Amino acid sequence: MKLSRLFFLFLFISLYTAARAQQTPSARQVIHQFIAAMGGMEYLTTVKTLYTDIETEMEGRPVHWVTKEMLPNKGSFEIVYNNRVVYRNWYDGSKGYELVGGEKKAADPEEFRDKAFKKNIFNAIDYLDTTLWKLESAGEERAGGEDCYKIKATLSNGRVSYLYFSKASYYLLREDKVSDKEKGAFSTVLFSDYKKFGRLIHYTRMQFGQDGDFQTGRIVQLKANENISDKDFQ
Repeated sequence: MKLSRLFFLFLFISLYTAARAQQTPSARQVIHQFIAAMGGMEYLTTVKTLYTDIETEMEGRPVHWVTKEMLPNKGSFEIVYNNRVVYRNWYDGSKGYELVGGEKKAADPEEFRDKAFKKNIFNAIDYLDTTLWKLESAGEERAGGEDCYKIKATLSNGRVSYLYFSKASYYLLREDKVSDKEKGAFSTVLFSDYKKFGRLIHYTRMQFGQDGDFQTGRIVQLKANENISDKDFQ
């Protein structure tokens, strides 16, 4: 009897474990669900440029952070205060620059070290490219007040991020970028208040920082395939 009971207990545990494994999506399946939640692969691949205006504060003063992105890996970042650009840097597809005292200068290559590994406007699409990223399921954890699937994403250059996707909506709610593997240091960005911009579903609120010291930004403009040209990266 004892052997029989042990056998059935072992069988139950095996079947339960197998059922749980089937219910839990793989890392790639989670990313596919996130892409679907954003508007679908077919639409996202039609986005060639993305303009984002984020309203935030710096030293108690209201400022705007304006980012412009163009396929495959061009990008620029501006800090706008009182309708005046007070800082700007950009990547022209191969090199990074910044505007210092009104003069164009080469930027620190470290600041743009991930740009060479970017092929799409949306990181979610790049995550599925095995030449760029390695994805691993890292269990489940809460983020943004929700139960999430946690994924470890390792870029080809060695940079590691942990991504937290809502189990209910599949929206990305948190990203931890590991800045020092030995010390376990990382920077965190929290994403929330997803809204629709045309066919695109995108977060409108983000909190970012380290060691619990967060700054909040709110997207006030988001435009796909508008307001951007090659001149923005020259």
